[in-house]
Amino acid sequence: MPSKKILAEKQALVADLTEQIKGAVAGVLVKYEGITVENDTALRAALRKAGVVYSVKKNSMIGRACEGAGYGDLKQYLTGMTGIAISATDPVAAAKIMKEYADKVETFEIKAGFVDGETLDAAGVNALAEIPSKETLVARMLGSMMGPLNNFARCLQAIIDKQGEGEAEAAPAEA
Repeated sequence: MPSKKILAEKQALVADLTEQIKGAVAGVLVKYEGITVENDTALRAALRKAGVVYSVKKNSMIGRACEGAGYGDLKQYLTGMTGIAISATDPVAAAKIMKEYADKVETFEIKAGFVDGETLDAAGVNALAEIPSKETLVARMLGSMMGPLNNFARCLQAIIDKQGEGEAEAAPAEA
């Protein structure tokens, strides 16, 4: 039986993780095995740069935190060594980075995840990772909105140019 001090520390860790999960828009659970120090350092740096919090914790702690945050369905994926990546702002950042590393490192695999209150299996997280970034989606939308406007402007300019040609031809004849 753990001492009261250790139990209190563990409860504080679970409470902190629960709050992180509750405040997140997305998260990913991964099988954290067979990754080299070099790959782990690069992974953590990429996650930090994207604003994603990443940690490796005991499955029981992650399970309690997920249950406390309303993602009790994720407990079924908590076997072996598990890492959790939590994104508070970008719903696809954690999935993209984790998928990139899962593709590079054979033993590192995506287990499951969550986004906007819904739990996802590994296929769902991989599908989420395929979604373009917010900036790309905004640029595409603006491009599709600007296309018809540009065509309309070209049509108007063609009409103006054609009318200008007619006036230019008519002017010398009058003189």
